[in-house]
Amino acid sequence: MQIFLFSAVTAYAQEKQLKVALAGGQPFVIQGKNPQGIAVEVWDQVAVKNRWDYKFIAYPSVHAALSALDSNQVDLVVGPVSITSERVLHMRFSQPYYQSSLAIVSRFDKPNIWEKIRPFFSINLLIAVAIFVFILSLVGTLLWIAEREASPEQFSHKPLEGIGTGMWLAIVTMSTTGYGDKAPITLWGRIIAGSWMVVSIIFATSMVAGIASTLTLSGMGDHTIKNIEQLNGKKAATLSASPSVDFLNEHGVKSVELESLADCFKKLSEGEVDAVVYDRPQLLYYLKSNQSKKLYIAKAAYYKQGYGFAFPRNTTLAHQTNITLLELSENDEIDRTVRHWIGTEE
Repeated sequence: MQIFLFSAVTAYAQEKQLKVALAGGQPFVIQGKNPQGIAVEVWDQVAVKNRWDYKFIAYPSVHAALSALDSNQVDLVVGPVSITSERVLHMRFSQPYYQSSLAIVSRFDKPNIWEKIRPFFSINLLIAVAIFVFILSLVGTLLWIAEREASPEQFSHKPLEGIGTGMWLAIVTMSTTGYGDKAPITLWGRIIAGSWMVVSIIFATSMVAGIASTLTLSGMGDHTIKNIEQLNGKKAATLSASPSVDFLNEHGVKSVELESLADCFKKLSEGEVDAVVYDRPQLLYYLKSNQSKKLYIAKAAYYKQGYGFAFPRNTTLAHQTNITLLELSENDEIDRTVRHWIGTEE
C-alpha cells in the first residue's frame, strides 16, 4: 500500500510542475531571482529527493499565500507558516521542520558607577539598616539600665551618653573587636552581653552574606533580561501587529511597536527600551548578521509553535513530504541548514 501511494504521489508530481507559493521573511525566505533561506533550502531538499519539478510564486505575506492555496491557485505554501489549530481545520500541514518561539534580547553592557551603588540605597536596605539601629539601641538601653548604678564611670547616668556607651559595647561585641575599654560587671549586664554575642553571630553572618550578595549582583550587567518577569513595568521593542505585542501586554510590559528589527535594536542600543522581543529565529539571524558581544538572547522560550509546509486538504503530497522530512532530520541535514543561517545559541 505504501509503495503504491509513493508511486501515485511521484507520478502526480512528475506529470506537472508544482506551483509553490513562497512567502515570509528572512531567514526562512529571502525573495529574489534565486530565492534563499531555511524554508527554501529545506523544501528544495525534499523536492530533489522526490524528483519533483516546481516553480516558486512569490507572495507578499503568508496570509496572502494561504489564501491562494485555499482557492487552489497553488499546490503548497513554503515559508515560516505556523501550524495552528485554526489553520488545520482548512488545510493539511507537513510535520514541523522548525520549532519556533518568542525570545528576549537585551543588552550585556556593564553597569555604571551609580548602578553599582544604587542597591545600597534601596528601600529594603534602608529598612534593614533602620531595624539594625533599633536593635542596637535596644541592646544599648538594656546594658545601660543594668550597669548604670554599678559602673557609673563606664555608663553615665545621662541617658544619651549611657545608651550611646551601651550601643558602642554592642557594636564592639558583635564585631569581635574586643577593645576592652568597656565591659559589663553586673550579672544582668553579662547575661545581656552574652545573649547579644550569640544573637549577633547569627545576625552578623546574615548581614555579611546579604551585603556580599548585593555587591555581586550590583557588579553584574543588570541590563541583562533572562525572563519575561524581569521586564515587568519596563519597555520592550517589537514589530508592529506581531503576536509579541499581545504577549508583552499580557505580562505588564510596555510595547514599543516599530517597523523593522533594525529599528528595534537601534532603540535597544540607545537605551530607549530594555529589550527586544520577537520570534527567536529572526532574532538569532539578526544577531548572527550583526555580531555584537553586547547583546544577550535569553534561553527562556514563549509561545512555542512549529513551522511547516501547507497543502490543500485533498493533497497526495503531504505524506511523502513528511517521510522525506523525517529522513532529512535523521541525517541532520535540516539542522545543518538551520545552523548555516542562524548559527547556535551557545
